[in-house]
Amino acid sequence: MNISLPQLRAFLTVAEEGSFSAAADALGVSQSAVSHSVATLERALGSPVLTRHGRPQPTAFGDRILAHAHAAIAATAAICDLAAQRDGLPAGSLRLAAPPTVCQGLLPGLMIRWKADFPRVEIALFEGEDDEVADWLTRNTVDLAVLVDPPPGPGTPIGRDVFQAVLHRDHPLAGEPAIDVADLDDDPFLLSQGGCERHIQELFRRAGTPLAPTHRVRELGTLLAMVRAGIGVSIVPGLTLAMIDPQLVLVPLRQHLERTLVLTGPPHRPWHPAATALVNATSTTKPLSTPA
Repeated sequence: MNISLPQLRAFLTVAEEGSFSAAADALGVSQSAVSHSVATLERALGSPVLTRHGRPQPTAFGDRILAHAHAAIAATAAICDLAAQRDGLPAGSLRLAAPPTVCQGLLPGLMIRWKADFPRVEIALFEGEDDEVADWLTRNTVDLAVLVDPPPGPGTPIGRDVFQAVLHRDHPLAGEPAIDVADLDDDPFLLSQGGCERHIQELFRRAGTPLAPTHRVRELGTLLAMVRAGIGVSIVPGLTLAMIDPQLVLVPLRQHLERTLVLTGPPHRPWHPAATALVNATSTTKPLSTPA
């Protein structure tokens, strides 16, 4: 059986980009070259790895080899990068995943610092919800991720983010120095399901008031638009401040709850050398804390 890295790379890129034409653009080759590489891989394996009806998706077998294909590409890249950094300077390309609030409220500053400290490291940022980000890291789709409240393990904390109420600026409670979760009972509550649901449930439990959301919203942008329109109120991480406009305000809660944000690498394979360098360098920085 003869399997090549270009074949695996073509398979992975089609799976990630969602089409053969988009994969060709991403790889800088012709669409026919991508199709040929995937077809050659399938002949070598004796099984289809991608569906051909509508948007290409990994077949059941393709899904089983996806993580191994990522690991093979990543291992090869790591070997090349080790050779390139014989002078001791980290080098290479990293894929970093994080939740939306982290992408907007925390990572821009870190990426500027990383660019200055590691000019030979290129970072591609991928935005996803908490569960998506953790899954991408486990499946070796990305090289680094910012995880929310992960179990103890390798990595470094980069932030402690306090939950706050988000209200329209004209709301009667908007000017209060702090409010109780129970004070939100008079308004329709918008529940964020993008990863913060368990934190919000805990806040209502601490307040001794039942959580009865009027609307359940996955996208944070949609939730903020609904609060802006006066449809209801919600509770969000403090880093959301980077995403709101003057029509909205964040108000501290008397029930204090924070989430810990940890920068870490894949749990089941060796880290890319540049990923290790970034995590080690970031560990010397005091984690950001949003105001309570």
